[in-house]
Amino acid sequence: MSMEYFVKSGNPEKQRVACIIVGIFDRRAASEPAEVVDKASEGQVAAILRKGDMDGKLGSTLVLHGVPGVFADRVLLVGLGKQRDFDETSFRKANAAAARALRNSTGAIDAVSYLTHIEVKGHDTRWNVQQAVMATEDSFYRFDTLKGAPSKEHLPVYKLERLTFDVPRRSDLPAGEQGLSEALAVAHGVSLAKDLGNLPGNICTPSYLADCALQMAAANPDLLKVKILEEADMEKLGMGSLLSVSRGSRQPAKLICLEYRNGVKGEKPVALVGKGLTFDSGGISLKPGAKMDEMKFDMCGGASVLGTFKALVELKLPINVVGVIASSENMPDGMASKPGDIVTSMAGITIEVLNTDAEGRLILCDALTYTERTYEPAVCIDMATLTGACVIALGQFPSGLFSNTPSLARALLTAGEQIGDRAWELPLWPEYEENIKSEFADIANIATKGEGGGAIIGATFLHKFTKKMKWAHLDIAGTAWIGKKGTGRPVPLLTQYLVNYAAKEE
Repeated sequence: MSMEYFVKSGNPEKQRVACIIVGIFDRRAASEPAEVVDKASEGQVAAILRKGDMDGKLGSTLVLHGVPGVFADRVLLVGLGKQRDFDETSFRKANAAAARALRNSTGAIDAVSYLTHIEVKGHDTRWNVQQAVMATEDSFYRFDTLKGAPSKEHLPVYKLERLTFDVPRRSDLPAGEQGLSEALAVAHGVSLAKDLGNLPGNICTPSYLADCALQMAAANPDLLKVKILEEADMEKLGMGSLLSVSRGSRQPAKLICLEYRNGVKGEKPVALVGKGLTFDSGGISLKPGAKMDEMKFDMCGGASVLGTFKALVELKLPINVVGVIASSENMPDGMASKPGDIVTSMAGITIEVLNTDAEGRLILCDALTYTERTYEPAVCIDMATLTGACVIALGQFPSGLFSNTPSLARALLTAGEQIGDRAWELPLWPEYEENIKSEFADIANIATKGEGGGAIIGATFLHKFTKKMKWAHLDIAGTAWIGKKGTGRPVPLLTQYLVNYAAKEE
């Protein structure tokens, strides 16, 4: 059962609910709502703080029962850290801590949070509610679809059914409601992307992704159309690069095309292009066995396209958007490409495949050419778990960003900062093109000279196929999953970009 969310404005001591949530700064300084509770209880909160049961460290929590003068059954104190250091990250961590406490430490079925009263420099009520909801949804997410009934018996049953975010003034309610609707759309898109990423490769195949897109279109026929290109269609179009990857798999490749038409008729769309490699063994250039199971996440670029479209349909943004997902497996069958093979892309550019484990760029380049020729987009953004080198360069916090259009790069960076799904721009200088020259073909799929810069080399390869478009590339190899769990990124970044684009703020 999904949780219900509300936004309202009211006094904390008068809430007749199972739990109210208030913040405490480090050094036991109460936030304003906590001071109201303290006054109503004739100093009980201050007494608790003096005793040292709560020190206000960021993310700490303490549940108080039967606080006098307060109608709620419980008061949940949440540590906010040092007041002078309180920022966006602190706000998200505090709300995540509150959600975990509600989930694990209380039996509350409903709660009202006053953490949304806390001022975060540069942000407003809309942002506060949006971020609080997203942090809560992330904390409550779990993937237990494939657990058997006996295993599920030992999973926790979350009792919370209703969570209300309070805003300081009644005049803030419209902004809070807007933040709530945006957050839920993003959270639902993130949840879909997480689910798809967490599924194993024997279930989440290219055909499974195609069916997911078709089901989404069937549920939203007025907004969304989907067409699926089969291998025979790709053959006719000359997609020799994409098909060279799928040749080694018994799972047929799919080119999944989604069309969201809710803008001005004839207006050029925003294009989102995702790498949907549902399992990557490395092909003949076989990967080491350790952590190869995580290569089920190599389709997270495609999953993020589907997740963003789910959010887009919920928000009903007045724009045109197309999504193209190149989906395949990369397996070491007898028909698989061999190092040294030369293939011809849809663009007519010949590619020497020096490493079959650099396959993401091989399927994406044909998808990008198809997108350009079919849709003539206003801008094109691709996202892919493309290179381990990006993980080495940037770690798990920002996605790598490359673009041939400075205004597009700035718009994506801004969107990422707004919603907390950040990217970091890396260079796309023409000097790098020398590094992918081939002795026997137009280009090679890995560097033939020079050292390092693997993420840049991957982006440089893709740029050979996108020079006629305003284009950006997101390398999400470090951000799409952490450990053994999908994150749903960069669905928040992409959705915020589209919200801004629809508002002409991009």
